[in-house]
Formats: sequence, C-alpha cells, structure tokens
Amino acid sequence: MKKLISAVFLSVMLLTSASFAQKKTEEIRIKTSAQCGQCKTRIETAMAYEKGVVKSELNVETKELTVLYKPGKTSPEQIRKALNNLGYDADGTLANEKAYAKLPSCCKKPDDPDHTAH
Repeated sequence: MKKLISAVFLSVMLLTSASFAQKKTEEIRIKTSAQCGQCKTRIETAMAYEKGVVKSELNVETKELTVLYKPGKTSPEQIRKALNNLGYDADGTLANEKAYAKLPSCCKKPDDPDHTAH
C-alpha cells in the first residue's frame, strides 16, 4: 500500500513540475512606424532586453512587429510603451518626441521633413 501511495505521489509531483516547466507565452502583433533595416535592428535589439519578451521580429515591409512574451512578466501595453520610448508609434500610441527626434532621418515617418528615403 505504501508503494502505491508513493507511486501516486511521485506521479503527481512529476506532472506538476512538468506543467511548471512549460512557460506560457503569448504572441502580439503591433503596427509600428518603422521605416527601414536600421529600425528593424534597433527595435529587435531593444526588445531582446525587455523583461518578459522571449522573441521579436519586425517585418519592415508591413511595419508589423511580432512579439512572443510571458504575460506574467510584461503586457502588450508595456511592450507598446517600450516601442514609444524608442521613438516609434505602436498601434496608434505615439512615439516619445525626444526619442523620435534622435532617430536617424531614414527612420522617420515619410511625412516628416527630416525623413530621407534609402
């Protein structure tokens, strides 16, 4: 009987630890004001240092950033705010003006007078 109880207890412990080992992640797609390859590098590098972000990839053509993140560590709002603080619009939230002003001209919006196309 003790062996049966021990086996059941061990099975429950293994199942519980396996579920904790699987880190839950979610994916979000954010429309950005990114313009070029420099934007891609800047954004993906910065996202790598954001708490809770597992992976990010910017599609320059569609200006869409896909982020895989841990909901217990960050949120879509925090990710958008991080993009804003880099100088980029994110899903309609506007870029931080000081950060935007520091972007190279090729990274600025086409309707900005400081924008220079590649």
